[in-house]
Order: sequence, then C-alpha cells, then structure tokens
Amino acid sequence: MIKKVKIGIIQSKISDNIQKNINSAIKNIKKAASKKAKIICVPELFLSNYFCQTESHSNFKLAEKIPSRTTKIFCELAKDLQIVLMISLFEKKNTWLLS
Repeated sequence: MIKKVKIGIIQSKISDNIQKNINSAIKNIKKAASKKAKIICVPELFLSNYFCQTESHSNFKLAEKIPSRTTKIFCELAKDLQIVLMISLFEKKNTWLLS
C-alpha cells in the first residue's frame, strides 16, 4: 500500500526585517499545515533578502549559532503542528569544531 504525503513549498516576499520574515513564515507554515501538508519547506535563507550572489563580510552579522532563538521557534512550531519543517539558516561558524 502506498501512502501519500502532502508537501507544502512556500514562496513569499522577503523583506529586510527579520521579525517580519519570521512572522510571515509562521503564517504561511500554519496555512500549509491547515491544508494537510506534512512536509513544509520555506525559501532558502528566508530570514533576510538572499545575499549569496556575492561575498560580503557585512553579511556575517546575519549568521546565527545553532541552536538559536530561530531554531527554537521553528522546532516548537513543527512539533505543535506535527509536521516536518525544512528551513535554511545562515549558520555561524563554530571555530572549536575545526581544532
């Protein structure tokens, strides 16, 4: 027997405001879950405008340690909605891992 799983792929306008992007993602994730999606994917690096076309040291301020406030928000949301949530974050480099 083949079991079908509904996948939600979110497209959204991204702003320069991280909190606004988080709120928008949460709203869209809840909407996809309400339509029975069990695996939901948000846009790549959805917390800010996509910056990976060029390397700029000023973008390093957008990196965050994992776990973080953001991962906590989305882990709790995935647990509450009983979904698999695919998110992409700019991870701060842990130099202790390199030694």
